[in-house]
Amino acid sequence: MDVSMFDYPLPEDLIAQEPTEERSASRLMVVDRETEKIQHRRFPDILDYLGAGDVLVLNDTRVRPARLIGTKEGTGARIELLLLNPLGEDRWESLVKPAKRIREGTIVHFGEGDLTAVAEEKTEAAGGRVFRLHYNTSDLERLLDKLGEMPLPPYIRKQLDEPERYQTVYSREVGSAAAPTAGLHFTRELLEQAKEKGVEIVPITLHVGLGTFRPVTAENVEEHQMHAEFYEVSEVSATAIQKAKERGNRVVAVGTTSVRTLESVAREHGEVRATRGWTDIFIYPGFPFRVVDTLLTNFHLPKSTLLMLVSAFASRELMLEAYRTAVSERYRFFSFGDAMLIL
Repeated sequence: MDVSMFDYPLPEDLIAQEPTEERSASRLMVVDRETEKIQHRRFPDILDYLGAGDVLVLNDTRVRPARLIGTKEGTGARIELLLLNPLGEDRWESLVKPAKRIREGTIVHFGEGDLTAVAEEKTEAAGGRVFRLHYNTSDLERLLDKLGEMPLPPYIRKQLDEPERYQTVYSREVGSAAAPTAGLHFTRELLEQAKEKGVEIVPITLHVGLGTFRPVTAENVEEHQMHAEFYEVSEVSATAIQKAKERGNRVVAVGTTSVRTLESVAREHGEVRATRGWTDIFIYPGFPFRVVDTLLTNFHLPKSTLLMLVSAFASRELMLEAYRTAVSERYRFFSFGDAMLIL
């Protein structure tokens, strides 16, 4: 399957550069897989498509302010470091720019001596390095809150005035390098209204890392290798999801990260059960879905693994038609853009 099959033209001015003034003020495209009908709604209308007994699965990961700007020891050169995954003993898998300046033993300073990073080795990712961190505090997360910035995607050209807008209102478990953006549209009020309708709200965790956003460089889809990301499903959440499946109610996944978590667990265990681990699952057309019945997602980059996932959930032809419609109707795209509900 050629990667070019998942390409589409996108005017640059449709890439949302900032969130809407109100979280739930975005538009909602509703796509029915059976009828192939496309409707244009507002995000609060999602309640019209949720019913009693449905389970709404949310990824409760929280974005770490892990974009650090420092100086290289000896030259004072500006270095940008993005912390991805902790490897233990204060060693972190990271991305660094400019990578050509960073060799084994290179030292980078951040803040006023608050944090120092020492390069230890290269990783397989472009610009990837393992750094060991040195700091004089018992709380690294608080130090990162002080020194770090939100690691916004490269197509967003300015930092946020309110960094909390790049967090979901239900974010809890710190560990992501990017937000699970489908959930950014929800307000606490909307979630309460869903509960009042009898919808069960169920949290799971997947810490978004490099794998979700790394470009597909292979010409053939099947040759692409995903980067592993950590996930966890609690006993309470697993039980709620399994009972919904047994009752015949729908499992509504908020975001592709929720889909990847649920389908990873089901692929390994045959059902959704309490577990934790690392997944490098790659979902593209032909994938047999075992858990997810309905998907809420944003509009994704051309030729991305996320577009391939939604094309597996619906169909490539239907998704490309929906994206053509979104462009003609001037929907807002990507992280701060509008939403799509796939029934």
